[in-house]
Amino acid sequence: MAIQPRLYAKEDRRLGQSRARESVDIPFLIILLLLMSVGLAMLYSASSAQSQYDTGYTDSTKYLQKQAVCAGIGLVAMAALSRIPAGFWLKTAWPLYGISIALLLSVLLFGQSVNGAKRWINIAGLQFQPSEIAKFTLIVLFSRLTKGFGRAAGQFRYGVLGFGAALLGILIPLALEKHLSAIMLMGMVAVVMMYVAGTNPRWLLAGAALAAVFVVVYVSLMGYAGDRITAWLHPEQDPSDTGYQILQSLYAIGSGGVLGLGLGKSKQKYLYLPFQYNDYIFAIICEELGLFGALLIIVLFGALILRGYWIALRAPDRFSTVLGTGLITLIAVQTVLNLGVVTNLLPSTGIALPFFSYGGTALAVNLGEMGILLSISRNRNRATQQEEFL
Repeated sequence: MAIQPRLYAKEDRRLGQSRARESVDIPFLIILLLLMSVGLAMLYSASSAQSQYDTGYTDSTKYLQKQAVCAGIGLVAMAALSRIPAGFWLKTAWPLYGISIALLLSVLLFGQSVNGAKRWINIAGLQFQPSEIAKFTLIVLFSRLTKGFGRAAGQFRYGVLGFGAALLGILIPLALEKHLSAIMLMGMVAVVMMYVAGTNPRWLLAGAALAAVFVVVYVSLMGYAGDRITAWLHPEQDPSDTGYQILQSLYAIGSGGVLGLGLGKSKQKYLYLPFQYNDYIFAIICEELGLFGALLIIVLFGALILRGYWIALRAPDRFSTVLGTGLITLIAVQTVLNLGVVTNLLPSTGIALPFFSYGGTALAVNLGEMGILLSISRNRNRATQQEEFL
């Protein structure tokens, strides 16, 4: 069955002409701002000791200052992007894809190593991870392909080979960078988007099985990743080296009890727990706020994610629905993987907790992406008919 471009002619015009007719979704915006604010407060608490150590005990806000600046940039981006119609991203999908691949390849040539991983590049004094941009690009491109394929997404040629070819264009450079966490994250988001697009679930299950085989082979060949698996399964066997971080994380979680030690009163943040303000910030949250506070934050994430899906499912067109689904799925997968790692339910992946972990590029990009979801929410009550999903 050939793809019928005319089937979506009206949708194309609607996407290009859509404007902000309503206000953004207020509940989603409130939850988002609350998460970001709590995230900044917890970042300060978790990073204060490390900041004092790094500055010769003269400044406890080094990391907070940088994160706050990026939060401000992200909020401006969110406000601006919330007013840009979805049709803009439809038109820029392929150029963004080319730029992302070029940036990923540039890491292999000019990248800078941070904590032993070569995933950063520096442009005009700005250091960032191209993988953060690649995640967004993949979501936009998959949304574009979904609209283009239409009902043909149910065929192997389009639903598997079409999406798969686009996915490999980004995953191959990431594999060369040995960026397994980004590969896992993008793969999971891609599967959800392909399912929404109409790809046969049997093919998705087969692809998941192949991905599992790839991960096993990858881990067996890469000693760095293999050490993470060993530390996950038996952290107590090497408590001073490979198992040290996860053991310290579990100590922090356990010592928090039900109500916690109190905000700012963590003991593990005093250079006992590595990356206490980054990938493992949730352990500090558990230590200071206890089980009760940690559950409240999990509830906030759950509310944000469910409201995001609510917005996506009420979008006026298929492109916007798939785009919104991909953006909120990215937040959901990152959150689940990070919480799983910190509690040792999953092996270490290096994936940060959205809106909480230190990382200016990730925070600004995440806020900008939520701005696009807010843009989609402006038209959530428009009475339009989407084409059926297969």
